[in-house]
This record gives sequence, C-alpha cells and structure tokens, in this order.
Amino acid sequence: MRLARLAALAAVLLASAGAIAQQAPPLAGIAHVAIRVKDLAASIAFYQSLGYVQAFDLRKDNVPYESFIKINDTQFIELYPVTDKDPQPAFLHLCFEGDDLEPIHDDYISHGLTPNDVRKAGAGNMLFTMPGPMQPIGPNFQPIPQNIEYTQYMSGSLHSRDFGQHLGPDRIGDRLLGVALAMSDPEAARMFYINQLSFKPLPGEPMTMHLPGNSGEEIQIVPAPLGQHARIIFETSSLGRSGRRLSHERIKFKKTDDLISFTDPDGNQILVRQR
Repeated sequence: MRLARLAALAAVLLASAGAIAQQAPPLAGIAHVAIRVKDLAASIAFYQSLGYVQAFDLRKDNVPYESFIKINDTQFIELYPVTDKDPQPAFLHLCFEGDDLEPIHDDYISHGLTPNDVRKAGAGNMLFTMPGPMQPIGPNFQPIPQNIEYTQYMSGSLHSRDFGQHLGPDRIGDRLLGVALAMSDPEAARMFYINQLSFKPLPGEPMTMHLPGNSGEEIQIVPAPLGQHARIIFETSSLGRSGRRLSHERIKFKKTDDLISFTDPDGNQILVRQR
C-alpha cells in the first residue's frame, strides 16, 4: 500500500510539473536580431538590395546610430555602426516578442533567473533584458553572457506607427524564421533554453529549438567557431524568386533544392528557406 501511495504521489507531482511547463507564457516570435556593422550606409544599401527597406533610424546630432531594417510588421534587423569603443563588426543580441511581458518576466523570476525590470525603451515599446549562456562574442572572442532581449510592441511606438509601410514588394524572404546562436558550451546553452525558457527541441535536431508558443520560429545552438558572426534564416514562399532577386543584384549565392545561402558585407551568414 505504501508503494502504491508513493507511486500515486509521484504521478501527481509529474502531472503538476507537466502542467506548470505547459503554462509557461508563450512568445509571439522573434522581434529582431541586432548586428554591429563596419559601414552603416553600405549595410543599409545591401539589405535594400535584398528587398528590405529601412523603416526608421535613431540619431544623435543628426548622425544615425541605429537603423531599423524592416522584414515585416513585427520583425526587424537592427544595424549599429562600429565605434571607437567597439571597432569590430559583431552579432549583438536577439530579441523575442511577447504579447504581454509581465507574465514572461515573472515566470523567469520564478525560475531563479535575473531579468531586469520591464521598462519603456527609446522606440516606445516595452522592454526587458536578461543574461543568458556564455557566448564567444566579446573582445578577441572572449566569452560573455548572452544578452537576451524581450519586447512588447505598444500603440504609438515607432514600430507600430510604421505598420503596413516600408514593406518591399520583392523581399527575398517575408519572415525571419530563425537565428543561430554561437555558444561557448552548446550543451549547457541547450539545457538552459529547454529547462529555463521552455524552448522545445525539434525531433531529430536537438540543437534546433522552437520558441514556446505557436510561432513556429526557432533558434539554433551552434559551436563557438561561428563566433562574432550572425547566422540569420529567412523564409520565402518561392526560392526561385529569391534567387532571381539575388542574381539581378549580382549577389553571389549557393542554392540547393530547398535552401539559398550567402553572406553580407560583414561576413554574417544569410540563409533563405522555402516553406
């Protein structure tokens, strides 16, 4: 009888743990990837050649220090120029979108994580950030904690006011499907994303994980040699049309049956996958 009671209690605890995991707040998707580039104007022109348009930028003394390249109404590539303090092009951070940041923030607190307070950011959206696993993206590829960013689009923000605008008609991809994250310890990073952030590994692809929720978007955990470069995966309904756009712009690329690959001026890897 005692063993039966213990087994029943264990079953209840397991069911409760499963219910808690299922209740983890979903993420709406990937909001943006941020990259530091050696020549801001040249990078803007390059992404324009891919069919993407700068929606807006942020300036100081009329000098741009951040460019927002629009993929669709909820996804962007943020470009930052190199500076005297940070002279090397590099991957900076990945940002996830949430419909409501407060429950996501509180869920992370309950897991023992250390997100900072939810606040309003310069573009007018709500924001919080949190340190994650170690990434080899510091000076001379030194490991530093990943900066994970979360945003909630707000009415009246620069992003919301641009809804329906600056959508290039011939973009090589209409969705940012995934981003690769180079990690100093890929297995530790994988377990962090699964156990702490409730990401779901794909069957047969343990280092590729879907965001919690129904976006279908993903991150890939990759070894450190990717280093300071980003790897971005776009999705398109027509790989042939994407290839024709690249050929027209005289951008060299490789093509297989379901994938196009090439690099941007700073060596970041860009993949285009057909859905």
